[in-house]
Amino acid sequence: MDTADILVKSALETATQIKASAIIVSGEVDRNLFCCDIPVYFAANPSRSAVESLIPLDEEEGRLKQIVNQIQRDAAVSIEDVENAAAIEEAIGNIKKGKVVGLVITDDSGAVIVHNISGNPLLKTLEKFEQRVSPEVIRAVLKIALEIASTGREGSPVGTAFIIGDLEEVMQRSHQMILNPYSGHPEDERNILKKNNRESIKEFALLDGVFIVSKEGIVHAAGRYLDVDAKDIGINKGLGGRHVSAAAITRDTVAVAITVSESGGTIRMFMDGKEMAFIECSDRAIRKH
Repeated sequence: MDTADILVKSALETATQIKASAIIVSGEVDRNLFCCDIPVYFAANPSRSAVESLIPLDEEEGRLKQIVNQIQRDAAVSIEDVENAAAIEEAIGNIKKGKVVGLVITDDSGAVIVHNISGNPLLKTLEKFEQRVSPEVIRAVLKIALEIASTGREGSPVGTAFIIGDLEEVMQRSHQMILNPYSGHPEDERNILKKNNRESIKEFALLDGVFIVSKEGIVHAAGRYLDVDAKDIGINKGLGGRHVSAAAITRDTVAVAITVSESGGTIRMFMDGKEMAFIECSDRAIRKH
């Protein structure tokens, strides 16, 4: 039994004993080794080999110290991969709150860790959002945003934004530049919680402007422009107009906003005029089937 087999066995035993909600793997390992009822996800950013990045030193002690330092850096990156992947999957409702087991494997080292998802900064931000908007709605929007960020539409990257909550104020502070594709449709066909409505939402993400969504999850408009004064918005100056206006509308109302960057597929979450969290699409894990 090689090292990877031993680590996988240890991860499976640990996950079973603590009743983990998932196993998150960072690194190259045979997926067929995981035969269990616990969901297994593979993080997308395995760390590079510590040996590959070493600079030759003359003294043996110096080489050893450099190896130890590099292993520590690799472990930190891999653990962050596990934590990020676990938080994203919990945020969109794929795994339950609680503990996850992380299996970290690089070319030169390996470890089994236990991570408590509930303390993750992304989930702390979600808790704040959920004080204003239904948790199910926030998670549904995040899931759609991740799908848009990951795949775009018709092979092309897509940027968009969802303004959620404080419907009356947001509608008063925005206008249509094109015909509203949701106008006149029954609520059942505009409910973001219904999976069969999500493909049309992703299709309308190609339109300029933003989506306006009630706190109950009913889409009231797409292709809508925000009439806001973006002066004094304290967010990254490299962000485009969509992000700035999304931040501004959350400053002027009690709505929250989730944006998808066309370049890079980064998802950002805004509240009270501030960027509260961001998710790199590449941080998402792939589930073993």
